[in-house]
Amino acid sequence: MATVNFSVPDEIKNRFNQVFADQNKSHIIAELMKHAIEEHERQEQRARAIDALLKLRTRQKPVSDKVIRKARESGRT
Repeated sequence: MATVNFSVPDEIKNRFNQVFADQNKSHIIAELMKHAIEEHERQEQRARAIDALLKLRTRQKPVSDKVIRKARESGRT
């Protein structure tokens, strides 16, 4: 297992120690880091998906309002 050293404001450190006084703080920090990594990966995946959609959109021919309205109406029946 690795040891990490991060600087955090004293207020956050003190509050963290209060809130998690009777818990395994190393485990909590490891879980928070894991969640941060997962969230970062989800954000990157979303950005790639958006980029792919925008790229597809540049290849699409414009569609008139009339065609869109007709498609919506035909889908309602």
